[in-house]
Amino acid sequence: MRYEKIRKFDVSNAPGVRTTIFVTGCTHNCKGCFNKELQDFNAGKIWTKSDEDMFIEYTKNENVVGVNILGGEPMQQTMDRALLNLLRRINTETGKNIWLWSGYTFEEIIKDKDRKELLECVDVLVDGRFNIEKRNINLKYRGSENQRVIDVKETLKNNSIILYEFEENI
Repeated sequence: MRYEKIRKFDVSNAPGVRTTIFVTGCTHNCKGCFNKELQDFNAGKIWTKSDEDMFIEYTKNENVVGVNILGGEPMQQTMDRALLNLLRRINTETGKNIWLWSGYTFEEIIKDKDRKELLECVDVLVDGRFNIEKRNINLKYRGSENQRVIDVKETLKNNSIILYEFEENI
């Protein structure tokens, strides 16, 4: 896996203070993509065990309420187990919730064994390709009206899409 940047404290992508990673590599090529430079699978730095340990330490900070995984395309990070290992460590070592943004829909993700394995580690999925014709700057945590903010755990449990309910006090 390769990544472009890590934000130790991020307040712009999901509720509360979070630790964020931007992975590189994406084949969707959505018109109007806000991270076009992260589409190149050779961009950024090679992810190392040292990077993973640092990310976990950032996540353990008492001010951090969760983690964001963006890109690029996180669900295309299946060439190795680096992202899966990171997600599993976050789950076991920190208990912090994980939000992940993907151009794939939930339905597409669960059809692929490796992507589904990543998804099972995630709490909230913002799914669907960015669609410039459906762009809406008033939406929370997503860029276009076709995208959904999905409560992954409830959706998997109920075998039906359950949208995430926003807490207004965060």
